[in-house]
Amino acid sequence: MTAPGEEQPVTSGFIRSYVITNGRDLPDADGFSLVTLVTIAPDREPPARLSPELRSVWDLCSGGYLSVAEVAARLELPVGVVRLLLTDLADQGHLLRRAAPPPAQLVDRKILKEVLHGLQRRFG
Repeated sequence: MTAPGEEQPVTSGFIRSYVITNGRDLPDADGFSLVTLVTIAPDREPPARLSPELRSVWDLCSGGYLSVAEVAARLELPVGVVRLLLTDLADQGHLLRRAAPPPAQLVDRKILKEVLHGLQRRFG
């Protein structure tokens, strides 16, 4: 236990988000949703000076498309921080992304009833 005014050494691997982001505001979810797929553009070389976190994102995303949620989970970083790191790479032209697929359309209820009746006649 530490006395009042005494600092306790940090023993965990936890690094505060504002250190990783250099105090910048986290981006909106509009640019990178949880299911947006990202990868490093082919034939790209990493810049000479990358932070350890950006290096980890680079190495992870070089192997193919991953969702933003997967990147955050594998790096054990908050999603907002990962979005900021991905935004940095995208702004530099290193990142390719695929938008999330559109939501499914509702099927006409009449068609579903016809399919159900057909299955009941066939197997029923």
